[in-house]
Amino acid sequence: MEYVLQTNAVKKDYGNYKALNGLTMHVPKGSIYGFIGKNGAGKTTLIRLVCGLQQPTDGEMEIYGIGHKDRGIFKARRRMGAVVENPSVYLDMTAQENLKEQYRILGMPSFSGIDELLKLVGLEDTGKKKAKNFSLGMRQRLGIAVALAGNPDFLILDEPVNGLDPQGIVEIRELILKLNREKGITVLVSSHILDELSKLATHFGFIDKGKIIKEMNASALEAACRKCIKITVTDTKILSGVLDEAGAEYSVLSDTQAEIYGEIEITELALKLNARRCRIQKITEHNETLESFYINLVGGER
Repeated sequence: MEYVLQTNAVKKDYGNYKALNGLTMHVPKGSIYGFIGKNGAGKTTLIRLVCGLQQPTDGEMEIYGIGHKDRGIFKARRRMGAVVENPSVYLDMTAQENLKEQYRILGMPSFSGIDELLKLVGLEDTGKKKAKNFSLGMRQRLGIAVALAGNPDFLILDEPVNGLDPQGIVEIRELILKLNREKGITVLVSSHILDELSKLATHFGFIDKGKIIKEMNASALEAACRKCIKITVTDTKILSGVLDEAGAEYSVLSDTQAEIYGEIEITELALKLNARRCRIQKITEHNETLESFYINLVGGER
């Protein structure tokens, strides 16, 4: 498999604080790689290293097969675009003026392609409206347009939906999918909004305390996310006793609700509960969420 980005045991220290502690990851070409971790896990630090804003304390990093210490790394990074933390836009400029300025910075020979780029991110009708008057979602899309100005084939987005309203989140999601499917751009997108990443990513990397604790593709994640039965009964204490006798895995949500994992014979369960004067009021089946999978993975609490 061809990888756009690979890291091997990368470390980044700030004094005695280890922001990254031996991080190893692989971003396949053509993927949407969901970089998942809670705030402070090391996501933004890794992104800053990949973009060349800082250097690793130790370890190896390759972009398009070129090591971060090689002279060719500067040329490799020209194939990247990134929005790190907040979109870098000039608030007193229009969308078109922002892109023209980025074209000048990159030394682009002409402004051709700007109108097409604005249309791609859905900002073709903003006219003379200045970026300071844009919604947060519009600024985020403008930031992505600026990142795309050099025609990159690898795009890095750090928390792109943070603070957006539901409509803005949908717009960014659809834009990322469009860039990946129609333009063939590999996307590394970090987020702590796990449900949103589950609708986007083809591959996942879970980071905790500066290390990747698991990498997997979407199919493997879907298989790993266990199915469970959410059950409502008159008394979960009685339910717990029956499930303990059966050796079933479960979690109690309240005095009347619980989740049961794995296969279980419903008829047999109902008979045993009825014998102890506990009634089943409701049963629904659903899959474990990406959020609960991550929490179980890092050993956290609900």
